[in-house]
Amino acid sequence: SGLIGRSWAMVFAAGGFKVKLYDIAQQQLTSALENIRKQMKEMEKSGFLKGALSAEQQLALISVCTDLQAAVEGATFIQECTPENLELKKKIFSQLDLIVGDNVILSSSTSCLLPSKLFTGLKHVKQCIVSHPVNPPYFVPLVEIVPHPETDPSTTERTYALMKKIGQSPVKLNREIEGFVLNRLQYAVISEAWRLVGEGVISPTDLDLVMSDGLGMRYAFIGPLETMHLNAEGVSNYCERYAKGMRLVLNTFGPVPEFSGETVQKVNQALSEKIPVVPKVLDARRKWRDECLTGLAKLKTQMKSD
Repeated sequence: SGLIGRSWAMVFAAGGFKVKLYDIAQQQLTSALENIRKQMKEMEKSGFLKGALSAEQQLALISVCTDLQAAVEGATFIQECTPENLELKKKIFSQLDLIVGDNVILSSSTSCLLPSKLFTGLKHVKQCIVSHPVNPPYFVPLVEIVPHPETDPSTTERTYALMKKIGQSPVKLNREIEGFVLNRLQYAVISEAWRLVGEGVISPTDLDLVMSDGLGMRYAFIGPLETMHLNAEGVSNYCERYAKGMRLVLNTFGPVPEFSGETVQKVNQALSEKIPVVPKVLDARRKWRDECLTGLAKLKTQMKSD
């Protein structure tokens, strides 16, 4: 019932599904419900609440439970949201493996643990899948669906259909790969950003501006491949024009950074001046970020319907 679990509960309730939120401590569940209620009420007030139901109707769909067996009784889909710890996740899936039937889907929110490390050896491995959300899933709809080598194709299809039904944007990976797709792209950007700042080419705040007021504006609506397509007379033409220049630049990229030493201090200082590392300030900035993402999501929906 942490940040990701609460967000998932809200997404499923917005889609009209009954949700049982499980955790080991009643107090954590009580505070999670309070947090969900507060968020839903605020979003209803500002017109940003997802789904066709009112906040009260959505809240009525969410119940809490500290007993795992009772929590999964009657479930058709189980979304695990424990911390990013392989042994902890394996423990919960081995417990679930003993108590679920043959129709329920066992899904993990992991952002980087491979399905083969999580699910191998489970009796219900064919029903296991990774559904990696983007933090926070309520505001960012992408979900990466990553199968285990033994996952049944119907598990993938049912998960994909469910994510579509609740208003998320699922993508299917044909096979598992370290970092999945989102983080591989994200780490490539972070890596080059880190090198550029570390080598003194640009300041940390200006680097972020290149993304937020440059590439990010474009990527909020179209991806890098469609960008290539539109920035020339199709992809083939783009490659004819720019392949040589791209290779020239790519060959100047340095090694993978260590993410330590002077550059950490440089980046940390710049970001801490902009957003002091104080819980109250960080929370306010996160709230602002979520409001921006909500507004952008609304704009994207509107642009699509136009």
